[in-house]
Amino acid sequence: MGVFATDVFDIWFVNLGIKIDNLVSYFSVFGFKIMFYGIIVGLGIVGGIWIAAHLADKEGLGNDIIYDLALFEVPLCILGARIYYVIFQWDFYKANPAEIINLRGGGLAIYGAVIMAFIVLAVFVKVRKVSPWRIADCAINGLILGQAIGRWGNFFNCEAFGGYTNGPFAMRINRALVNTSMITEQLENDMATYLPEYAADYIQVHPTFLYESVWNLCVFTFMLIYRKHKKFDGEMLSVYFIGYGIGRFFIEGLRTDQLKLWGTDIAVSQIVSIILIVVGVIFLFFGRAKLGKAEVSAVTSEAKEEATEKTKTEEE
Repeated sequence: MGVFATDVFDIWFVNLGIKIDNLVSYFSVFGFKIMFYGIIVGLGIVGGIWIAAHLADKEGLGNDIIYDLALFEVPLCILGARIYYVIFQWDFYKANPAEIINLRGGGLAIYGAVIMAFIVLAVFVKVRKVSPWRIADCAINGLILGQAIGRWGNFFNCEAFGGYTNGPFAMRINRALVNTSMITEQLENDMATYLPEYAADYIQVHPTFLYESVWNLCVFTFMLIYRKHKKFDGEMLSVYFIGYGIGRFFIEGLRTDQLKLWGTDIAVSQIVSIILIVVGVIFLFFGRAKLGKAEVSAVTSEAKEEATEKTKTEEE
């Protein structure tokens, strides 16, 4: 049985007391819909470019190199996010090929954008003959900030949520706003068990978009503090791999819209997260180890020079 008409709402964070009766997800200009999802993602891109350019300027690289890089990164990363999504939803797109280019129908995956970002960076630094690690250490702060902001686009689209919860941040959503493919059988069963009076009209879920946004913001803040203690080029990239990878691995486990590895029940994003964590730890370990050897070598050389000078003085 559905709820009474007077109880109708779009979003309700039930244990925080925050209710949105009418969630507006777009506005129209001359009959053309402008989605808030796109606006927020755009703000994330602008914010990310700004912080990356600011850090590059402080590092002595100049901000122009980030602006030049962004001209290629932005469109190609959107393409990468789309390609990644289509690949792991191929059963649908194989039957509906025209939908592949329908970006307004949804379907972007952040890991596709991240992978493309590194491909573009590799080509860019080769052409410009600059250090990839120094640029990456600046750009990566912009990436994580952009991810933190961009996740709020999922809020307006009522997507990227998890299974049932009645925890502190539990979010109840009007079913009319939700893509039915994101509602799993387990979620249906949980709603029927725990909230039967709302089950016909609403779902109550983990707001995983919120979890990831907050986590990314924490990683971003940590990276800004940590970079003051940075010892080698590429270290901030390692910190991003580890920090983002850990958060995404656990948050992805909650989501109902996971992209699965073909023929399995394994979430692709969790596999990629594990790879990022491992690569990040290896980079960090060997980077610090190499630095330690260099410092020991420098101390040894200095000691030898002092000993040689002392011997010469004694002979004189």
